Amino acid sequence: MTHPALALQKAVYATLVADAATGALIGDRIYDAMPRAATFPYVSFGDGTVRDWSTGSEDGAELRLVLHAWSREHGRRETWSILEALKDVLHDAALELDGHVLVNLRFEFADAAIDPDGIAWHGVIRFRAVTEPV
Repeated sequence: MTHPALALQKAVYATLVADAATGALIGDRIYDAMPRAATFPYVSFGDGTVRDWSTGSEDGAELRLVLHAWSREHGRRETWSILEALKDVLHDAALELDGHVLVNLRFEFADAAIDPDGIAWHGVIRFRAVTEPV
């Protein structure tokens, strides 16, 4: 069986690549392992957390999904636009997971700031998901 975090990442990737609004902003530049010379803007998968969410009779997992938005446009507008597009597509999405059922996927927070390099803008958005095995 696929680990719930990997099943969620695969479904999120497929959903984002298929979404026209997200594609208009970042194309298909959604990375698990970023290339060294990635074209801006892009989104990358960040650190994740998985916790046991089992009940007395059912197995379950609580996951934190973190996505990073990267932009070199002057100002923060593009970064916030990407974060909003990610939220619009993923919040309460009914994703099909390999080997798991997605109980819910909820937006938790978004943040944007200038990167320490002084050039790029870096946005972070986090979602909470609950899954159960099939």
